[in-house]
Amino acid sequence: MNSKLRSAARVAVLFAASTGMAFAASDPNTASTWGPGLGAGLAIGLAALGGGLGQGRTATAALEGMARNPQAAGQLQTPMLIALVFTETLTLFSIVIAGKLSGLF
Repeated sequence: MNSKLRSAARVAVLFAASTGMAFAASDPNTASTWGPGLGAGLAIGLAALGGGLGQGRTATAALEGMARNPQAAGQLQTPMLIALVFTETLTLFSIVIAGKLSGLF
C-alpha cells in the first residue's frame, strides 16, 4: 500500500511541476494560452480517476455486505446510494473549479 501511495504522490508532483513549467515559459502568450488548460485537464482527469476509484470501493463494500447478510440489503442500499452521490458531487465540483480557474467557464 505504501508503494501505491508513493507512486501517486510522485505522479501528483510531476503534474504540478509540469503546469508550473508551463507558466514559466519564455513567451508569456504561450504560457497563458495552454498552461491553464493543461492544469485544468490534469485536474479533471485526477478528479475522474479518484471519483471512479471511490465509487468502486463503495459499491464493492456494500455488495460484499449484502452478499454476507442478504437480510441487511435494504439497510445498506440507501447509505450506499448517498455515499455514491457525495462522491459524484465532489467530482463534479472539482471539474467546475478547474474550469473556473482555467477560464473555461
